[in-house]
Amino acid sequence: MISFELSQQQKQIQQMTHWFAKNEIRPIAMEADRLERVPDDWLDKVNKMGVHLNTSSFGGGGGKNKSSKKKESKEKEGNRMGVLATEEMAWGCPAVALSLPGAGLGGPPVQSSGTPEQKERFLSIFTKDEPRWGAYALTEPEAGSDASGVRTSAEKVDGGYVLNGQKIFITNGGRASWVVVFATVDPSLGRAGQRAFVVEKGTPGFSCSRLAHKMGLRANETAELLLEDCFIPYENLLGGEELYEQNSNSTSPSGFQVAMKTFDSTRPIVAAMAVGIARAAYEYTVDIVQKEYPKQGRYFSLAAQTLAEAEQDIDAARLLTWEAAWKADVGKENAKEAAMCKAYAGQMAHDVTVKCLELLGPVGLDGHIVEKLFRDVKVFDIFEGTNEVQHLVTARRQYQPYGIRV
Repeated sequence: MISFELSQQQKQIQQMTHWFAKNEIRPIAMEADRLERVPDDWLDKVNKMGVHLNTSSFGGGGGKNKSSKKKESKEKEGNRMGVLATEEMAWGCPAVALSLPGAGLGGPPVQSSGTPEQKERFLSIFTKDEPRWGAYALTEPEAGSDASGVRTSAEKVDGGYVLNGQKIFITNGGRASWVVVFATVDPSLGRAGQRAFVVEKGTPGFSCSRLAHKMGLRANETAELLLEDCFIPYENLLGGEELYEQNSNSTSPSGFQVAMKTFDSTRPIVAAMAVGIARAAYEYTVDIVQKEYPKQGRYFSLAAQTLAEAEQDIDAARLLTWEAAWKADVGKENAKEAAMCKAYAGQMAHDVTVKCLELLGPVGLDGHIVEKLFRDVKVFDIFEGTNEVQHLVTARRQYQPYGIRV
């Protein structure tokens, strides 16, 4: 049975990340938003502190895998600790949190599908020596929520593959040391033709064509990537040729599985970020209402009721997120729960920030944190799959036991 009581280690992670968010992230959040970048000296400082962006836990972004009972025990709480830490980081500022050095969204596919050599090679680079990033490139102009529609081509040649295509909206894509890129050997095969490659920065034909200027998450780098006759050796095919040969007759070949399994890990992380944003807006608004509103009267009563509903919705989203993370930790299928928490939390955070802006009135306008959070939260019903896609995933899992195909 799932428990809502945090372990001692989980409490420590939560407290540590809240301290970091309050004392390191929150002080630079507004200026980073205005400049549309996180200062390099700040990134270098936090990297030396050992603070990395890892979508399954707070701390180092990878490294060698050590087998021990103690390590195994920690890994069983990794997803839960990840969502706890992520909520606190996003409470500080989601854009700055996403900019932290580390494997980021590129970590889960390498960890789950990479060969031992690939894990060592690509995950061991995230150290205190210098800030480094990983990235995940699935979205294209014609393929985003429909991951099976990838059109970036992968032509098999002697020694490897040649990739051609365009990827858009890639978090930390311009600065990343390597990017997990999804491509197809034959578009007519649909999912069966997909492959995942680790493309390293500096590879001939691989470039960042531009960085996006956005309404929200402005401090975080979002890149457009081009692959033009980009040669990728066999050793950079994620999982190796054997992985795809073993799954060649599967109805869900491994290239597509890599992308979907990544979402099962990262959607609870995105949901936790949305919870952190909503909580930040809620707490700021509660503070203002208590200081500025008369303690008696209709306006205070209305504000109190609105904020009570907001707290209720935040708690509900958090519990959905915890369930999805818990299932991942104990090895249970969590695709439905991951989709549910991501869809609910994103919409919830949008609604809560709107309510907070309405209560604050002129106080919540440009230059205040709630206005920034409102801009930041809009993308949370889009990236990692739109809400419509999350509802489709949920419906498919819901009706599958009854033999109903959605």
